[in-house]
Amino acid sequence: MNAKADSGESKLDALKWLVVTVLVAVGVAGNSYYADQSLLYRVLALLALAAVAGFMALQTAKGKAFFTLFKEAKVEIRKVVWPTRQETTQTTLIVVVVVLVMGLVLWGIDSLLSWLVAGIIG
Repeated sequence: MNAKADSGESKLDALKWLVVTVLVAVGVAGNSYYADQSLLYRVLALLALAAVAGFMALQTAKGKAFFTLFKEAKVEIRKVVWPTRQETTQTTLIVVVVVLVMGLVLWGIDSLLSWLVAGIIG
């Protein structure tokens, strides 16, 4: 069963992930080492390294699977029926009222129990 699951992965996937890890480490270390340089240049360098690392990660089996999942999620988001502004407002007001009522109920129970304990203890 493992041979069947691993058949989609390339032999070079581990090497590709190692390159991605090294690129991220170079970005972190380089950002720290060049802290005295302009922030703009450091951000541009980090973006370039992230793009290369992302491209390299997408070349692996897991990266391709992630990209496929991402595309399918975009298709599913288009199918969602989002609530109208009125429905959102009404639902929000219901939640606020329930929270306030429950807060008052819990405050009342807490006050009653405090009064009972104070009466028992003296």
